[in-house]
This record gives sequence, C-alpha cells and structure tokens, in this order.
Amino acid sequence: MARRSGRVLRTYPNLLILPLLGGIAGIAFVATLFGALYAGGVYDSGGVALYVALFAIYLVETLVASFFAAALVAATRAVFHGETPTVTDAMRQAWDHKWPLLVWSVIAAVVGVLIQAIESQDNIVAELLAGLFAVAWSVITYFVVPVIVFEDTSISGMFEESARTFKNTWGESIGAMGAINLVTFALVLVGALLGVVTFLVVPSGAGVAVAIVVGLSGIVLGLLIGKSLTGIAKTALYVYATEQTAPEFFEDMDFSKLGGDAGSQASRSGVGSRI
Repeated sequence: MARRSGRVLRTYPNLLILPLLGGIAGIAFVATLFGALYAGGVYDSGGVALYVALFAIYLVETLVASFFAAALVAATRAVFHGETPTVTDAMRQAWDHKWPLLVWSVIAAVVGVLIQAIESQDNIVAELLAGLFAVAWSVITYFVVPVIVFEDTSISGMFEESARTFKNTWGESIGAMGAINLVTFALVLVGALLGVVTFLVVPSGAGVAVAIVVGLSGIVLGLLIGKSLTGIAKTALYVYATEQTAPEFFEDMDFSKLGGDAGSQASRSGVGSRI
C-alpha cells in the first residue's frame, strides 16, 4: 500500500505542496496564538479562559488540517480518474466544501476540549477513559474528510458514513495505517541521521548550524511524505470501499489481503452489502 501510494507521489510530486501549505499555516497560527496566550497570562489563570483558548486552537488547527487534507483527497481522486492534479484545482474543490469542513472542525474542537477536560481530572480512571474515547473518536472519524469531499450528506451522515466505511475496511485501514506509519518513522529517522552525519563531517565551526538545518529539513520532508502517503492511501481505501474497485495505480493489488483473513471477509461482506 505504501509503495503504490509512493508511486502516485513520484508521478505527481506537486501533491507534497498541499500538506506543506497546511503545515505552514497550522504552525503559524498555533505559534501566534500560543504567544498571545502566554503574553496575556491565560495559561496561569486557567479556568474557562483556558478552555476557550483550547477550543480556538483545536478549531482552527482542525479546520486548516482538514482543508488541506480535503484538497489532497480531491487531487488524489483526480489522479484515480486519469487526470493531472493541480494545487489550484484541489484547493478550489476543498473550498467548495468549506461549510461541512467548518462544521466538522467545530465538532472536533468540542470533542478535543472534552477529552482534555477529562484528562485534567488527574486520576488514572479519567485518563484511561479519555484515552479510550480518543481512540474510538479517531476510528469513527477516520474517513470523515473523504466523506465530505465525495458525498453530499448531512452532519450525522458524515460520521455514520465514516464509521461504516472503517467498519467495512477495518483490516485494510489498520494494515495501511500501520505500514505507512512505519514508512514515515523510517523517513524521519533517516532525516535525523543525515543531521548527525552532517555534524560529524562538517568542520566544528559551522557543524552544529548546518547539521540542524539538514536534520530538520530531512525530518520535515519525511513527515510531508508520510502525510501525503496517508492521504493517498486513505482515498484509495475509500474508493475501494464505496466502489468495490481498485483505483488507478492500485489495480494489481488485492485490498482484501491487507488486514488478514478476518478483516478481508468482513470487508468483502460489508462492501458487498452496500453495492
């Protein structure tokens, strides 16, 4: 799955621009807001003001990430339809779904604040419940962005469709996520090792600065590639689940084998029941 997603990325490297823009926008916002909160003493005051600030952070961060993820999904769908994706067209299609993305971001922000509030209870039971809730939430909403881009559905429908799609492809999704996470970790590790090698090779005067630049560049590139592979693979899985067909670049792959026999049977029966 990772190799075939990488094949898409090698053919259309401009897809990397979308997670890059999303990362820059998200970091700029968070850095600005955190600086303002720190200067205003909100962290020290706590209480309602802190949770309002957390809500704002979760909301904008989720909206920015979802917008560029939607653009990546749209661009990937163009590839699967035999078209040449462009950043401008992909962002235009994401903008066309701005209101569902905003609604999704508001709900995700509320859930994020609730999880944070549960975790702040400072007891192991609350932390365990918050962790279980976070995992369940991530599973239910795994395909929310593709649903928003591909389907014209209601607010409740986007969550139902996302959960149903994950249920129908749970083995494949877990297998793909695990493989791509390993690839991302390996790429990040290579980037960090490049920084270490640079530090050992470059003369001591400029070695630290050059090593930091090289290492951070390698790490960022690894994260961008991993983010792009995740978006491509998720789109391919969604197309497979909803259309019962392997998209372009994935024609020679048996999706049903990704999650093992149990996941394959569940996936085939689930997809078949929907067609």
